[in-house]
Amino acid sequence: MKNIKKFSAVTLLGLILLVFNACDDSSEKFEISSPTAPNLEELNFSRLELDGVNTNNEAITLNWTEATYGQPASINYAVQFSNDEAFTNFTTATSVTGKTATTLSVSEVNTAVGNAGLNPFSWEKVYIRVASSLGTQNSEIVNSNVISLEVYPYFNYVFNDYYLVGNGVAPGWNNNNNNPPLFRDANDENVYYYTGLLTNDSGDYNEGRFKVLETKGLWQPQWGEAKNEGSDDPSESGKVAGNPGTQSGDPGRFGVSTTGYYSFTIDFAKREYTLVPFNATGKNSPASLTLTGTSTADVTMNQLSFDGHIWYANNVKLTPGEVSFLTDAGANWGNTSPFSGIATNGGGNIPVVVEDNYDVWFNDLTGNYILIPLNL
Repeated sequence: MKNIKKFSAVTLLGLILLVFNACDDSSEKFEISSPTAPNLEELNFSRLELDGVNTNNEAITLNWTEATYGQPASINYAVQFSNDEAFTNFTTATSVTGKTATTLSVSEVNTAVGNAGLNPFSWEKVYIRVASSLGTQNSEIVNSNVISLEVYPYFNYVFNDYYLVGNGVAPGWNNNNNNPPLFRDANDENVYYYTGLLTNDSGDYNEGRFKVLETKGLWQPQWGEAKNEGSDDPSESGKVAGNPGTQSGDPGRFGVSTTGYYSFTIDFAKREYTLVPFNATGKNSPASLTLTGTSTADVTMNQLSFDGHIWYANNVKLTPGEVSFLTDAGANWGNTSPFSGIATNGGGNIPVVVEDNYDVWFNDLTGNYILIPLNL
């Protein structure tokens, strides 16, 4: 009996190995025939004006026939937009799997045509196709036919702008007095900077103070030190609070104990700030500064009387093109980042992507600039 049991065990092991080897056999492969591309149906209209107010409304519904690959499979479909029929530079508006139709909202179409390179506030043609593929690696891509329509996009200014107010900064406690803006980080829309003169000549506890407003002329929303007023000792770092951002009452004040140049950084995502001294020794301002470029006739920038390192020009009409800051000595300060960034001498031209009236600000201590549209 012992021999029989041993033989049975060996036999069983062999059968198990045979099964596993059969499972590992890769001789049978998933094969597809020549794919048949999806066919994208023409739209029953040729022009589409996008409404910048009702952005969640449906804009277009796209329908197409199913692609075939000769095997039952779940097929991916990417809806692509381009500003040329060759799809030299295209963007994917949406992707679906196992479906042959999709509906895009006004905001989704506006984003897609903007990413495809169409300009806002003008009628321009956009080209649309559907690309089918298989699997998570999007293999065996096959493109549909191309359809087109004329689109009138709006411009969606997605940034927040913030302004200084307080007795330690230029406007005093006046919420509509050409209040200097904070300069937004070009790579992180939650981070803002201001480097400049803050005053507290008396050393008084309630002097050298400031807060941050979101809209000139309005006291709320406002941002400040998370500690309540009276407990808001001047500090080089701390937490940020806002009314109504974090609470119903007004926050405390940022502040400095002595007059000098400081760098203020605020991160609205982390709700944190730093306020540290800045060495401005030897940093001289140009005698004059001019906003120049294809977007405007030359505009003379004004120095803030409170702090000559801060320059501004209000309500400047800019058209699509580019601008830079030209000094009297011939230095040409710019960058390739629209709306905000850090300009350097010879750093390129600042793109103006949409026509509007702008408040333009420049800091010659840091090269920070910001172009704030007034009507978007």
